[in-house]
Amino acid sequence: MNDYVKDNRADRLDRVAMQLATEIAPERDLWPGIEQAIAAPRRRMTWLAQAAAVVLLVGASSTVTWMVAKDDRPVAMASPDLVFERAAFGGDYNLGPGFQDARNSLRAELDAELGSLSPEVQADVQANLDVIHQAIVDINAELEKDPDNALLQQKLLASYRQELNLLRRVSGLSRNVMTRSDI
Repeated sequence: MNDYVKDNRADRLDRVAMQLATEIAPERDLWPGIEQAIAAPRRRMTWLAQAAAVVLLVGASSTVTWMVAKDDRPVAMASPDLVFERAAFGGDYNLGPGFQDARNSLRAELDAELGSLSPEVQADVQANLDVIHQAIVDINAELEKDPDNALLQQKLLASYRQELNLLRRVSGLSRNVMTRSDI
């Protein structure tokens, strides 16, 4: 559509809109009904009716309370079948055999592949492992003093995860360096 047709259509719509009435008168005169409603006195609930409603409400709630309190049926108590035990990481807060197997496997891979890395990288890896091991030792020492400290337990788990992640990354790094063929 070209601009002329658009302008022509808009002009026609404007002309038709201008011919519309701007006010619409109601079909009948509404003011007498409105005036009557304003002038008519409102019926208010008398104080006697209000007092009766309060007495009825208090009486009904008291009756329900009395009926519930007088119920002589025995109350059945459910005993839980669940037994809650204190969670522990194992002896001296070490993780279980699954963690130990994964750690030993990754550590063996790391030891085998560490020789293919430069001495600087080897020193960095060992320094990072030393920091993580020292953190594990420190957290275990604090857990001996306060074994129920949830924050220390979380920190210990995080340290173990960091150790595994570091071992995986270094092991994967040396494997990727050895297997790349695009160099």
